[in-house]
Amino acid sequence: MTTTDWNPLLRGEFEKPYWRDLQAFVSDERSKHTVYPPHDQVFAALHLTALANVEVVILGQDPYHGPNQAHGLAFSVSDGVRVPPSLKNIHKELHSDLGVPIPLHGNLEAWARRGVLLLNTSLTVRAGQAGSHSGKGWEEFTDQVIDVVAGRDKPVVFILWGNHARKKRERIVDASSAQHVVLESPHPSPFSANNGFFGSRPFSRANAALEAFGRDPIEWALSDAASGTT
Repeated sequence: MTTTDWNPLLRGEFEKPYWRDLQAFVSDERSKHTVYPPHDQVFAALHLTALANVEVVILGQDPYHGPNQAHGLAFSVSDGVRVPPSLKNIHKELHSDLGVPIPLHGNLEAWARRGVLLLNTSLTVRAGQAGSHSGKGWEEFTDQVIDVVAGRDKPVVFILWGNHARKKRERIVDASSAQHVVLESPHPSPFSANNGFFGSRPFSRANAALEAFGRDPIEWALSDAASGTT
C-alpha cells in the first residue's frame, strides 16, 4: 500500500499479527491460484478516494470473482467488461432516482474520484470462488478503515446495501463523533433488488444529506466513456 493520507491512520495495522498472516495467505493463494484483483489494484479504493475527500461510503462484500472484473472498487468492473447484474440494478435505480442516463460501462472510478469510497470488506478473492478470502483478516483491516472515517468530525453518508453491509451500522454509530447519515436497503442483487432496493433512492437521499451538511452534492452521472469524469 503506497503512502496516502490514509497511511498514518492505518499504519499500525501493518504491524499486527493478523496482517502478517493475511499477507502470507494472499501470497500463497496467488502462487497457486488466480486471485482478483491484480496486486497493484487491491487498494484502489484508498488510492482513488483520499480520506480528506470522502463524502459518501458505499460498502460491498468481496471483489467480483470473474475474469478481468475486479479492479479494487466495490461494485465496479474494469473497462470493457460486461456489467454484472447487481451493477445493472444500481444503474437502473440511479436512472429512476435522478433521471441520469444509464452508462454503457460498469467502471465507477469517476465516483471514487468525486469522493465516494467504494469499499469492499474483503479486498481479494480466488477466481471463481465468491467469498473465498472472507474471514482471513481483511475484515479486520477494512473495519479499521470504517472506524477511521466514522471517527472523524466530518459527517459523511454511509450507504449499506444488503445484510452483510448493514451489519456495519452499529460499528459506524459506535465509532462516530459526528452526525453521519446511514442509508440502508436490500442488496441490488437480482435476488433481492425487488424487495426494497428499487425505489430506495439512495443517490438523491445521499445528496440531500450532503447539502444539509452544507456541502456540494455528488455528481452521480457517469459518462459513456468509462474513464470519463462527467
